[in-house]
Amino acid sequence: MTHVFHRNPRGKLPVAVAGEGMVLIDHEGKRYIDASGGAAVSCLGHGHPRVVEAIRKQVGQLAYAHTSFFTTEPAEELAAMLAAAAPGSLNHVYFLSGGSEAVEAALKLARQYHVESGQPQRQYFIARRQSYHGNTLGALAIGGNAWRREMFMPLLIEAHHVSPCYAYRERKDGESDAQYVQRLADELEHKILSLGADKVAAFIAETVVGATAGAVPPVADYFRKMRAVCDKYGVLLILDEVMSGMGRTGYLFACEEDGVQPDIVAIAKGLGAGYQPIGAMICSDRIYEAIVQGSGFFQHGHTYIGHATACAAAIAVQNAIREDQLLDNVRQRGEQLRAALRESFSEQAHVGDIRGRGLFVGVELVADRASKAPLDPSLRTHARVKAEAMKRGLLVYPMGGTIDGRRGDHILLAPPFIATRQDIDDIVGRLAEAVAAAVATA
Repeated sequence: MTHVFHRNPRGKLPVAVAGEGMVLIDHEGKRYIDASGGAAVSCLGHGHPRVVEAIRKQVGQLAYAHTSFFTTEPAEELAAMLAAAAPGSLNHVYFLSGGSEAVEAALKLARQYHVESGQPQRQYFIARRQSYHGNTLGALAIGGNAWRREMFMPLLIEAHHVSPCYAYRERKDGESDAQYVQRLADELEHKILSLGADKVAAFIAETVVGATAGAVPPVADYFRKMRAVCDKYGVLLILDEVMSGMGRTGYLFACEEDGVQPDIVAIAKGLGAGYQPIGAMICSDRIYEAIVQGSGFFQHGHTYIGHATACAAAIAVQNAIREDQLLDNVRQRGEQLRAALRESFSEQAHVGDIRGRGLFVGVELVADRASKAPLDPSLRTHARVKAEAMKRGLLVYPMGGTIDGRRGDHILLAPPFIATRQDIDDIVGRLAEAVAAAVATA
């Protein structure tokens, strides 16, 4: 009997009791390679001594102080660290407790910016189909995950969606990268014009799509084109890097690889590596100054923003990433992981696509590789892969509804940045066995 209201109350979960580096250990002593970092969170693995010590030290000195009364040294230090690393003029950091909160704050800041800039008519947000931006009502409203939205539609604000940059499924035969990207840019422009060029507040997108579609990277120049369309009509660009940011793709900010600077970026998971709940929204000088020179007050806030202990943990995490040169390892092990998956699954007819950046990798499952036909959704193949992987001591992050919210299955891999060459080989070997078992009756 449990009094915990679990995500799936009908299921029974093993009890996690310890973590050591890449491994989680349950109450029966079984060891699991954490090949997804939970939900792309545990980028330093488990039990990192420097992070644990930083938390212990900060709790002993000052665990928490409310931000309406005080700032704290850890919050100031972490903000300065992030501002120095962020692209361009992204210099102003607003701390939250997670990714959904960071996106929610970004939406509210975008709206307030336009109001304070004398454009209160800008009220619409455009996102992409098959995106995921969080589970709070505002973030859920603008997200494109149909299954998550369906039950709560009567509660959600109006939002608008355009096509994702999902080349495996949506690029036309014979269409070049340049033609595909131009088509998507034209679609965004048409959507803005159909809503009213002066009524759109922001376009929001995941730099690399995470949970809903499985580590889908943008085609070259995609974000430059979308940035240009936004600029043409005074629309803000918000990038959601809650999953893909903070080193997951081999760059501290995933958009660095795309050569673009958003007006606002949301980060979380890898910021604190799961050692404390923390996220952040970072905005440009232009947006910050509009608030400072206007009302002087951002009309938003939560009790635990800027939490001193969470900030201290995140500082230790970011220092470890830099000092141990883990971004280099992310890029190297990411190349190894994708190459090993392609080799291992070269004969597997039910693996259609292997994609991603750095240690952020998606494996899309299909009924037939040649036609790309999806598996029967009733089979719930993604859930079967998860179960088969756990039997083999492997944790992966699978999802269904990859294509349209109902059809399609994929597996998301996001191993800790500390992964070794042997760890990657072990992950691929166990996953190959799990997929073979799960699709045996497909």
